[in-house]
Amino acid sequence: MKAYAVNHPIGDIVRSLLPAPWAAIANGALAVAVIAGLVTVSAIFLIWLERKVCAHFQARLGPTRVGPFGLLQPIADAIKLLMKENLRPRGVDNLAYFMAPLLPITGSFLVLAVMPFDHNLQVVDLQAGVVYVVAVSGLGILGILIGGWGSNNKYSLLGSMRSGAQLFSYELSMVLCLLLIVMASGSASLREIVLSQQGTVADWWIFKLPVAGFLAFFLFMISSTAELNRGPLDLSEAESELTGGFHTEYTGISFSMFFLAEFVNMFASAGLGATFFLGGFLAPQFGIGPVDYALAAVPGVIWFFLKTYFLIFLYMWFRWTFPRLRIDHLLSLEWKFLLPVSMANLLLAATLVTFKLIIP
Repeated sequence: MKAYAVNHPIGDIVRSLLPAPWAAIANGALAVAVIAGLVTVSAIFLIWLERKVCAHFQARLGPTRVGPFGLLQPIADAIKLLMKENLRPRGVDNLAYFMAPLLPITGSFLVLAVMPFDHNLQVVDLQAGVVYVVAVSGLGILGILIGGWGSNNKYSLLGSMRSGAQLFSYELSMVLCLLLIVMASGSASLREIVLSQQGTVADWWIFKLPVAGFLAFFLFMISSTAELNRGPLDLSEAESELTGGFHTEYTGISFSMFFLAEFVNMFASAGLGATFFLGGFLAPQFGIGPVDYALAAVPGVIWFFLKTYFLIFLYMWFRWTFPRLRIDHLLSLEWKFLLPVSMANLLLAATLVTFKLIIP
């Protein structure tokens, strides 16, 4: 899998100070540290944002006491989880039990490594970036299945089996939506997909493909919500039925890894949505000179985060608006509706591309 170099001024400084092998190692370590910091800070902020959005939907205030506006509440929760004893139930598969919480967050970490945050803010630009994203995102599913099996608990096993069926099913529709954009843009590199949307807002793929673009975005949001195990499609946890699902037997730091992965996965999924459909780090342009100039002056990384957090708000809106589906209804929605519509939409997009009917 070929990788393209992404130059950044900081990386150039490191290369000028160190020999080539050591400079590559130092830049790699620096990139890993930045992604790890981003994952930690984003997850902490999203936990606070989730509670605030939930509270306002339910006409209440949410966390207010720990720090200004309750901003330090997630940190207090993290300290509490770290101090809790990490219990191990009797009869568990030790290797599977302790390895499972690491896999979901590892998959999200690897996805963020190819995410283009700005023109020159990307760890690595892979030629087949979309294939890589689909491959490593499967680690989350694997972690849930291993955790449910290794816990030696019937509720955990049932929750993990539900989750496996759900995630493997909805993965198909989500991949078809991504392949649609790959076909239209002519590249599987995430950076090239963003650059293919240069121009005005009408050049973003959600608008550039008549009907097919918006429908692909709509299907992506539904499929990714199911992939994230978020309400109303959180059948793998379903506290009223499974007492917590696949992470029933996890406590302390092990549970916090699953909890952290949920929010990091949401950030990564929203980042993919912004990259594929909303122009990624590109500033919105409307063909109005002074307005476009002012918008273009804002750094691309800010636009990326604004678009990403807009999609995150939509995920939260879905969760606190719609009731949870039954498991048979959930799978019927995918196999009887979303998958056929995704395939038909892919055919429509192929027709538009073939006959050059894409909006210029």
